[in-house]
Amino acid sequence: MMMTKGVIVLAAGGTGGHLFPAEALAHELTNDGYDVHLVTDKRAQRFVSGFDENHVHVVRSATIAGKNPIALAKTFYSLWQGNLDCRKLFRRLNPKLVVGFGGYPTLPPLYAASRMNIPTIIHEQNAVMGRANKGLSARVTAIAGGFLSAESGTHAAKTVQTGNPVRPSVMAQTGVAYKPSTEPDVFRFLVFGGSQGAQYFSTVVPAAIALLEIDERERLFVTQQARPEDEVICRKAYEKLGVKAQVAPFFGNLPEMMAQAHFVLSRSGASTVSEIAAIGRPSLLVPFPFALDHDQAANAEALAKAGGGEVIRQADLKPEKLAKILIAALNEPQRLADMAARAKSSGRPDATRLLADLAEAIAAGLSVSEYKEGKRA
Repeated sequence: MMMTKGVIVLAAGGTGGHLFPAEALAHELTNDGYDVHLVTDKRAQRFVSGFDENHVHVVRSATIAGKNPIALAKTFYSLWQGNLDCRKLFRRLNPKLVVGFGGYPTLPPLYAASRMNIPTIIHEQNAVMGRANKGLSARVTAIAGGFLSAESGTHAAKTVQTGNPVRPSVMAQTGVAYKPSTEPDVFRFLVFGGSQGAQYFSTVVPAAIALLEIDERERLFVTQQARPEDEVICRKAYEKLGVKAQVAPFFGNLPEMMAQAHFVLSRSGASTVSEIAAIGRPSLLVPFPFALDHDQAANAEALAKAGGGEVIRQADLKPEKLAKILIAALNEPQRLADMAARAKSSGRPDATRLLADLAEAIAAGLSVSEYKEGKRA
């Protein structure tokens, strides 16, 4: 049996947004010689194909929501049972470190680890700390930040800004240089978002393009994600306008499309903003207005502050406004090229490596201050 440097447990659940960075870190740590295990919940099982099934452990968990006392009691009972599940698992695995990636399913393993004096890290993708991570922040050994500032805040002393790990398919596109589109060349406009984003964009984008002059529309090639129920209507709208377009509910090669784009319109989830920055493309970001912690707005502002993107509220994104933005984009290739360069300079394509370095240092017993001073195990 091959010897390893020890066991490291990653805790992530709920959504792919939490699982994908965990998977990226798992590959890096495995390559460095660690035996990596994943603790997750039932909902996230469909996202764990990147892990050895013998290294995936499903524990009981629940999401804290609402104020009904009976429902809350059941939720806390499930979380406590998950804590007991994790204690039993950790006694068997004897991990050197437990790393959590946010969401309520990470509460049981991180709480159990801290009570058992196992070193812990939480990774916060967003510029605003989520509720589960906020609840754990005082207990953990270190905090790794995607957009989270390491210079200010209650726990700045133990925060290290590593960036957000991005998918290998995104990393493969980071070397593709941005090539501005000048008249009369094709201008590739990429539009995508989550289900709510796709729904809103399916209405406002065709309406905005309808306000352009014929020669402006003829330059456009629109690649747009649309919900299945909106796909046909959206496609027919572009056909009527004489606009070349590719419309689909899902694109398996989205990172490649992002690399080909001259301008991107999207929501501003942490992974999306990190991928746009890593590849280096100018963007118009529309934060999801109903996010509980307004994290998307903070993520978007982080890229805008670097000069790599523009931010607009959904309430302000009317067809007339978007048409003006598109006209400016079509006619100002150098400005877009400058935005692309600034976006790329703010990207962290080495985020997975930086997070792995922090994890290995904490697993070896170093403090965050020692790590920041450049010490290594």
